Amino acid sequence: MKDQTTHSKESVTHTKSKLFAIRIIRFYKYLTEEKKEFIISKQLMRSGTSIGANIRESYFAQSQADFIHKLNIALKEADETAYWLELLVESNMIEEHMFNSLYTDVKEIIALLVASIKTAKEKTAAQT
Repeated sequence: MKDQTTHSKESVTHTKSKLFAIRIIRFYKYLTEEKKEFIISKQLMRSGTSIGANIRESYFAQSQADFIHKLNIALKEADETAYWLELLVESNMIEEHMFNSLYTDVKEIIALLVASIKTAKEKTAAQT
């Protein structure tokens, strides 16, 4: 069973990643309807919504190692999302203020995931 500190951090991570996914869905709609951009936007949609899905999966992990693995997948998806956002702004597909808002959110999620993974690894090490 997870301790209260880990659980509350996960709840924050889950909530932020879900809200981020909703923003990504809306942003995808903007990119496809207004900018007629279909390639990178689809990649962004997949990675940006996958973050929260993997965090959610981690709640029912079969072991501590599985829990860490699922959070690592979420971390990779968050980093990929940051990459697609960078491409969109650097190719002038989106304005700087749009990029900054989404990029700040994904970087915050990355920081939360890194902290959660570190805590889980430390907990696993302490049990052995």
